[in-house]
Amino acid sequence: MTAVTEHTDHAEHADGTEPAGRVDPPGDDADGFGGGPWDDGLIARRVADSGVFDVEDAPDQYAHGDEHGPDAELVDRLEALRELVGLSRARVDGAALAEAGHVLDQAAARRRLSHRHTVVAIAGATGSGKSTLFNALAGVPLSETGLRRPTTSAPIACSWTDGAAGLLDRLGIPGRLRRRPLQGQGTQGVEAPLKGLVLVDLPDHDSAAVEHREQVDRILELVDAVIWVVDPEKYADAMLHERYLRPLAGHAEVTFVVLNQVDRLPGEAADLVLDDLRRLLDEDGIALGEHGEPGATVLSLSALTGDGVDELRESLDQFTREQGAAARRIAADIDAAALRLRPVYATGRKSGLSEDAREEFTDRLADAVGAEAAGQAAERAWRRNANKACGTPWLRLWHWCEGRRAPSATLTVRPAPSDEEATARQRVEHAVRIVGERASAGLPGPWGQAVREAATRGAEGLPEALDDLAVSAGSPPPRLPRPGWWPVAVLAQISMTIIQVIGGLWLLGQIVGVLDPNLGVPVLLMLCGIVGGPCVEWSCRMAAKGPARRYGLDAERRLREAAAGCGRARVLDPVAAELLRYREVREQYVKVTG
Repeated sequence: MTAVTEHTDHAEHADGTEPAGRVDPPGDDADGFGGGPWDDGLIARRVADSGVFDVEDAPDQYAHGDEHGPDAELVDRLEALRELVGLSRARVDGAALAEAGHVLDQAAARRRLSHRHTVVAIAGATGSGKSTLFNALAGVPLSETGLRRPTTSAPIACSWTDGAAGLLDRLGIPGRLRRRPLQGQGTQGVEAPLKGLVLVDLPDHDSAAVEHREQVDRILELVDAVIWVVDPEKYADAMLHERYLRPLAGHAEVTFVVLNQVDRLPGEAADLVLDDLRRLLDEDGIALGEHGEPGATVLSLSALTGDGVDELRESLDQFTREQGAAARRIAADIDAAALRLRPVYATGRKSGLSEDAREEFTDRLADAVGAEAAGQAAERAWRRNANKACGTPWLRLWHWCEGRRAPSATLTVRPAPSDEEATARQRVEHAVRIVGERASAGLPGPWGQAVREAATRGAEGLPEALDDLAVSAGSPPPRLPRPGWWPVAVLAQISMTIIQVIGGLWLLGQIVGVLDPNLGVPVLLMLCGIVGGPCVEWSCRMAAKGPARRYGLDAERRLREAAAGCGRARVLDPVAAELLRYREVREQYVKVTG
């Protein structure tokens, strides 16, 4: 014997309005992100400290138990999703993150409420028999049934045990629409069936009244599980499959699909219709829980005659006793959000800045500052200095006279043409553009754009910095280095010059009659000096090739390294920071996907 009473957890107001303790379903802010605690906007902050999912704020199984409980993986995924949103706010469009934020808000709201209750909604089309099934499961007529359509205009809730008031407040169901079937004397001392179940009878999802459909859509986002009731006439309705079943295919483990009114089908027609329904569900991508595999439960029954209702009641009883529907629903919502976010975080292509791209960027900057030309100029300067020190004095004297006759030719420095400066600037901009494209290749759109913008920002002022660098690093030192053999070569050249002078003076003394005639020795001395001087100079030039080349290469290397350091600090480091940030969000996204 059963009776029905009003739900007493929250009393309605005298004027019929909803109780004051109602919690409105969380909405979105103007920016689409809501105001949940996940909305921190930080760049790279680990959330091991205070947050929504701390043990102190979690439901009973975490507040008084092991933090490595059965849904610890779900907590980790929610933490990862929260941090993923925080890391992505400055890079990803808010509309793309709105769903993830909504999932976090709903998960936080659900986890703060009772985990001992399972909220199951009965949904279906007009005339499918939802209310009749609702009454059959309750054992008493709780929801109005009849031929007038739509019969159910507002959701009606029935809870088998106490403590579900917060859940019903979250659904927005007023106290006047909350019911409780009371068990009779025959069940005393026996654990009541459907303990912890909160059953909600929804309006028709295809109702002509827009507000009815809006209520269905709103509550379907908040319940833990759904019983879809179909009838033999409209079980293949396109609206049901395209608008509800197919988008919720990932929620198969919290879905029941019930073929009602099988009493209207003769013979084996019920089995044929049930098989066709399974085929349609398979095409929708809904996994069927057959042979012990996780998935949707598909049953056939007649709510009017009661045939098959007990089987559904047993399935619901086992389903609620497991107390895992809420966690499975949240996990399915996370899976759906992660699937929609996949284009934002994964492309399936290799990404990053390769070492070849870095070297190519360095080569382009070195070419822009003229590192090779600076090295060649340094090499020529070293050779000129060696020729001045080790060359014959007569040749140096001739160069000095030439310089005295045309001083402007040696002192005037030709300014760099403006077109060369423009070309160098274009080379720098081209190098930055190329490295930005190389670094962003393979990245999702928002992150590739962020990498390119980082490279572009770094390029601002880079040509001017390279120009200053070329002036400071390319100018020769006040004193060029000298090899160890240099003093020996200078001494040899001085000796050749002295020999020439001695031979010449000896011949002059013989000509004027001061010395005895003896042409052989002075001529030989003069020939030795005349031939030996150029030989020493040529030998010095040959010996100077190696040191001059090394000096030029060293000057080129210094300028190249300076340009590379400037480019690395202004361009490569910001690009690497963006790539590191993307790697962090990828790691969080992998955790979110489980």
